[in-house]
Amino acid sequence: MDTLCPLFVYGTLKPGERAFANFCAPYVVASQQALARGRLYHLPLGYPAMTLETGWVHGMLLMFSSPACLRAIDAFEEYYPDRPESSEYQRDRYLIFNPQRQPLKTAWIYTMTRDRVTTLGGQWLPHGDWTEPKAL
Repeated sequence: MDTLCPLFVYGTLKPGERAFANFCAPYVVASQQALARGRLYHLPLGYPAMTLETGWVHGMLLMFSSPACLRAIDAFEEYYPDRPESSEYQRDRYLIFNPQRQPLKTAWIYTMTRDRVTTLGGQWLPHGDWTEPKAL
């Protein structure tokens, strides 16, 4: 039985970004570059948000040893499974693709509504890739 938990990450949870070491690194058993259908925005708060609009988002497909690790990530992403209407992000399963746009598998993804992105002043990243700006 497959007990691995797939999560597509595109922002601060990616390897090399600020939240990866605390929330992902201890539990990741495999990772690969991947794409998801959607649109990526940079928020003035210093992190990105993905919407379900037309486009492609570049990220990483992380395979976790157990779904239990999602509890800490849910809290970090301000996703409350028992009250999603009060959540900053939503977490749902979507089809993930390899860099050649061939289907891989479904995985959890944290997304935000377009209205919320607009309210927060999100700027569209047409290339679909986000990296945290490094301090000078």
